[in-house]
Amino acid sequence: MDKAIKKSYIINFSAVFLLWLLFYCGQQFGFISNYLIGIIINSCIMIIMATSLNIVAGFLGEMALGHAGLMAIGAYTGAVVSGWLLDAVSLPHIVVLVLASLAGGLLAAGIGALISLPSMRLRGDYLGIVTIGFAEIIRIFFINFEPTGAANGMTGIKRLTTMSNSFWIMAIIVALIFTIGKSRYGRAIMSIREDEIASEASGIPTTKYKVLAFALSSFFAGIGGSLYAHYQGYLDPNKFQFNYSIEMFTIVVLGGLGSVTGSIISAIVLTVLPELLRQFSTYRLLVYSLALIVMMIFRPQGIFGRYEFSLSKFMDEMKDKKKDKQKGSAA
Repeated sequence: MDKAIKKSYIINFSAVFLLWLLFYCGQQFGFISNYLIGIIINSCIMIIMATSLNIVAGFLGEMALGHAGLMAIGAYTGAVVSGWLLDAVSLPHIVVLVLASLAGGLLAAGIGALISLPSMRLRGDYLGIVTIGFAEIIRIFFINFEPTGAANGMTGIKRLTTMSNSFWIMAIIVALIFTIGKSRYGRAIMSIREDEIASEASGIPTTKYKVLAFALSSFFAGIGGSLYAHYQGYLDPNKFQFNYSIEMFTIVVLGGLGSVTGSIISAIVLTVLPELLRQFSTYRLLVYSLALIVMMIFRPQGIFGRYEFSLSKFMDEMKDKKKDKQKGSAA
């Protein structure tokens, strides 16, 4: 492994560990209330949803507006699997949560691969309409599916999602998405975004990589849905409406299509902000719409564009500036 890459991994892991330690100590010593813990958990789930959507919307460059439907598949599947595991075998709660989330992710990935088939012929707005249709089919299915409570919702879900496990699952998923983006698979997906015809002419199997992008995005969305189900303890199928998909897409666009860092920052801001402005919660979608309009006019590439923030590079730049300052003062 390259020395610079190894150094970057160590610095990033140390920063993530210190952030978790800060949250954990705050929770243990009572500095962080249950309300703030809930905001942290919701932020972690929304980061998973935004970064997973960024694989299709950012890396691949396709308009996917049905992410809430994939989240619903992961949520309901995870809830059913965890209920069965808790009744059938005696396992630690974290193991049950991981297995249930993987089951939800795998089923969502299979559905996502099916949804990707129209993308072979459709692009832009037309593909967006198709993904909306798929998401609505999924939502209507759960509204009428009696074993999971139908329109009344699914109750009795064991609340297995905690601040610590949601934080580390989110960190692992973000690290995987970063790695995918830097890998040859990620570069192949991004080349399709830039010029699909040229990519196919250069020997890249575009169909394979489109399906892969949709499947990976759906897999992580399913895991996010499972975490959501095991945090809320109750699932309402109407939660996964079209508006929820629009919220996720807004987060990705505001952060910058193709920027994982941008999606993380935007997800945190748009999760925390409604909590700070609860009296204006009715106008949340209006605010999102206005924010999108302003962003499209003044900075259409989003806050970060396609830029990725690197802590190791930032530290190196600060060291270089310090050295230059010392040389200047010595001269």
